Amino acid sequence: MILSNLNQFNLLFYSFISGIITGILFDIYRVIRGLELPNKILGFIEDLLFWILSAIIIFIFLLYSNNAIMGIYVYLFISLGVYVYIRLLSKKLIYIEFRILTFFTKIIRITFNLIIYPIRILFNYFLINNENKNKKT
Repeated sequence: MILSNLNQFNLLFYSFISGIITGILFDIYRVIRGLELPNKILGFIEDLLFWILSAIIIFIFLLYSNNAIMGIYVYLFISLGVYVYIRLLSKKLIYIEFRILTFFTKIIRITFNLIIYPIRILFNYFLINNENKNKKT
C-alpha cells in the first residue's frame, strides 16, 4: 500500500509518541512496584501483566491514530521514543510521578480511615457492651 508523505510522517510521529507513552507507563510501573522484588514468581507475573497492558494500550493508540499499520519503521520509532524518553525525561518525571502517587495514596489512606473509624467505634462499643452483659450473667 502506498502512503502519502503526510501519512508516512503521521505514522512515524505517532509511533514515536507511542514510544514515549510506553516510557511513561514504564516509569509509573517502576514507581508503583518499587525498587525491591519480594518474590520472583510475583515479579514475573507483575512484569507480564505490565507488558500485556502496555501492548494493549499502545495497540489501541496506534489503531486510533494510524489504523495500526505495523511495519519495521513503526517498531524502530517506538523504540526510539522509549529511548529518548528514558534518556531525557525519565529522571525528571519519575520524581513528579512519585510525588503524585504518594499524594493519591495519602488521600486514599485518609479517606479509608475516615470511613472505617466510625465503624470501628461502633464495633468496639457493641463488643464492650456484649462483654459487660456476659460478665453480669
